[in-house]
Amino acid sequence: MKLRAFRFGFLGSLAITAIFALASAPAGAATIVALGASNTFGKGVARSQAYPAQLEAILRAKGANVRVVNAGINGDTTEGMLRRLDQVVPKGTSAVILQPGGNDRRKGSPDRTSEIQSRLSGRGIPVIMIPNSAFRGLPHQPDGQHLTPEGYHMLAEQVASQVAGVIGR
Repeated sequence: MKLRAFRFGFLGSLAITAIFALASAPAGAATIVALGASNTFGKGVARSQAYPAQLEAILRAKGANVRVVNAGINGDTTEGMLRRLDQVVPKGTSAVILQPGGNDRRKGSPDRTSEIQSRLSGRGIPVIMIPNSAFRGLPHQPDGQHLTPEGYHMLAEQVASQVAGVIGR
């Protein structure tokens, strides 16, 4: 029961964070939601060093009017992402960057990536996939799974052109 209450409380605070992020976006800004697990969240680094924050900074430096919302949760599975999809991807979202991670395999959970993509497609929201292979060759923290701030920056640079293409910038 405590875990369930914690989960609802955590998801509620995540939704409030997403709403606050949207409310603080510049007028007319394209909203991009980064949905994923620990490498989206930015485990082991400051929130400003996670790839979503770095991606927003890169795009803004190039003149894009964009807001990137970090909807990553450490340890999340694609089943969890699917359950919270409607809460973290509001109407009007320009695109979703989906990074499923490896928690499905580690936790024996079914892979719901195709269902997430289908639901977003049905809402007319483009999906930019970041496969786990995108992390190969990037600088990792000592745990070997999570990126360093430099690694997250390199990932953000890789994704920036895809996002710019989707938002027409």
